[in-house]
Amino acid sequence: MLRRGLLLAILFLPFAGVAAQGAADEAAIRRGEYVFSAAGCFGCHTDVKGKGAPLAGGRRLKTPFGDFLGPNITPDPDHGIGGWTLVDFTRALREGVSPGGDPYYPAFPYTSFSRMNEADIADLWAWLQTVEPADTENREHELGFPYGWRRLIGIWRTLYFAPGDFDAGDPPASLGEEDRETWERGAYLVRVLGHCGECHTPRGWLGASDSSLFLGGSTAGAEGAPVPNITPDDATGIGRWSLADIEGYLEIGMDPDGDFAGGAMGEVIENTTGKLTPEDRRAIALFLKSLPAVERKVARPAG
Repeated sequence: MLRRGLLLAILFLPFAGVAAQGAADEAAIRRGEYVFSAAGCFGCHTDVKGKGAPLAGGRRLKTPFGDFLGPNITPDPDHGIGGWTLVDFTRALREGVSPGGDPYYPAFPYTSFSRMNEADIADLWAWLQTVEPADTENREHELGFPYGWRRLIGIWRTLYFAPGDFDAGDPPASLGEEDRETWERGAYLVRVLGHCGECHTPRGWLGASDSSLFLGGSTAGAEGAPVPNITPDDATGIGRWSLADIEGYLEIGMDPDGDFAGGAMGEVIENTTGKLTPEDRRAIALFLKSLPAVERKVARPAG
């Protein structure tokens, strides 16, 4: 009986390994879908107005430098990322370069994604493999002079881009141990995965974010609309908002005055922050409330 039991165990061991691997893959895919939502990939890579396929590209992003058109990131081998490897994908996010080594325009927010942790990248990659491939061709960006000259990207990267690992910094001393962990999660969501600074921080004439005015709002944001100050300044930011106010806004888009978000932020709430867990929305709120206040009045975008 003992020999028979050992034989059966040996015979079925490979199948048990396959089952365990399958369960691990499914877990990675579920986590990857959450990372996908938190990173806001749908909005920039899906041409909703043109009724394009999900993640097939074509979304037009209007900026002061011209119009960028989001690329196809479905697993299509010809027009998407079907021929990429996880290494290629990681380099794109963390280094801002294509599999062939060509640098991307920073409209693709690799300046924030470069701090993504490897686990989130691997999970996101696993989920993207489950997306329906779309054979939609990518379209060229429509940029004004001299921004369409790709050689300038190398100079820009030398001046303004330094890849590296994420460092949350020191949380406020007033926070307890549990709130410190929440704050660190919020820092990661705001600074890296949610890349909030890419829209809410003003840029110079070469497109570099002004770190001294982090989240202080932009008069010329994406889609040509102003982007509000979300630092805790009482007069020009969200200093009078409570944690609950911020959490509720991120969930359903209603501010303390009863107005609802529209435009680009309405999309963000629908596709991104509204899909986060309550714990992650609280983490974002806690982090935002801890930032230095920036007194910078920016016109409120249309609701």
